Amino acid sequence: MKHLRTLAMLALAFAAGALVSRFPATARAAAAPAVATSIDLNALTPADFPPPNPLTPNLRAKVLAQVDSTVFSVATGFSPKHTHAGTTEVQLFLSGTGTEWLGDKQISVSPGTFVVIPPNTVHSGTTGGPFRIYVVKTPPQDPSDYHMVQ
Repeated sequence: MKHLRTLAMLALAFAAGALVSRFPATARAAAAPAVATSIDLNALTPADFPPPNPLTPNLRAKVLAQVDSTVFSVATGFSPKHTHAGTTEVQLFLSGTGTEWLGDKQISVSPGTFVVIPPNTVHSGTTGGPFRIYVVKTPPQDPSDYHMVQ
């Protein structure tokens, strides 16, 4: 009798799941479509960058584009060691030579250095520079997701 009741409950749960999966998805605003654009990163001047964020007074970042759940930007300057819990960050150093923390070690960085930073990985705390870095973040970083590290 218990097995029959268990099978009946499983069948009912399966049927309910199949029914619910046919409901229309919650309506959401469509993401803005990508726009064809071209930006000469080498031609950007300090005047092209917005003021720094109070958390990172020595770093200025300019968003170049957002496509779906990925933000593309260019940054100049440096920031202290920190982590992001919900964002993967990819950096391509365009100019500047020095070091950057990546996890528990310092790595050498120079033009052409490509760095992948998974969520919760300590990074930055650069030495040297000044740097200009092409940055990709996915998903976009929540402004509160910046956690300083000693």
